[in-house]
Amino acid sequence: MFDSTSASTSVGTVVSRPALVDLGPVAQLRAGRLARRLPQLYVGLFLYGVSLAMMVRGALGLAPWDVLHSGFVRHVPMTLGQAVVLFSFVVLVLWIPLREMPGLGTISNAVVVGLAADATLGVLTPPDAMAGRVALMLGGVVLCGAAGALYIGAQLGRGPRDGLMTGLARRAGLSLRLVRTGLEVTVVVLGLLLGGVLGVGTVVYALAIGPLTQLMLPWVTVELTPSPTDRPAG
Repeated sequence: MFDSTSASTSVGTVVSRPALVDLGPVAQLRAGRLARRLPQLYVGLFLYGVSLAMMVRGALGLAPWDVLHSGFVRHVPMTLGQAVVLFSFVVLVLWIPLREMPGLGTISNAVVVGLAADATLGVLTPPDAMAGRVALMLGGVVLCGAAGALYIGAQLGRGPRDGLMTGLARRAGLSLRLVRTGLEVTVVVLGLLLGGVLGVGTVVYALAIGPLTQLMLPWVTVELTPSPTDRPAG
């Protein structure tokens, strides 16, 4: 998670970067700047769905959770976007014993990403040339990093899968990196067993998505001023 830091410019000026704050669902809304944060949230979620569709049409491998989604839809009469929505709500059920609190962004994530993916798949045709497929795959990874930074930076709640990761890490006392790796290996294996799409794009995504999101997040994080009663303890 990106914390507030200070950076020195070439002329020695110290620039303060906005911090991500851990607030409950009501406090997230009370923290203000909704005219900026709500559009940013939904643009980010829509672009996240677009990036998913770009990787699908590139046909060079999908993000780990989408390997699972693509395998699942081979066995049920459901679109990929509908599978994304379904699994999002399944994951939210797993939040209950972890005592994670969903926000507006959490519920929106569960719905908007899948709808945007299906809408984009309806108009985006797969290219014949390998160069076009590579461009779609790489563009999808970069766009996913930007989209993730946008919706996280809006500070309106974690996505379902992110909340599962942070909840498991907190309850088990393990590092986020270890829990994320374990979750992603698990869903990839399940996806492969179901016939999901694994390829070089999966590896590129796994290596690049963290650094890309970390790079872009300071540019779009909305600085909040929660009231003293809304600030997290500690």
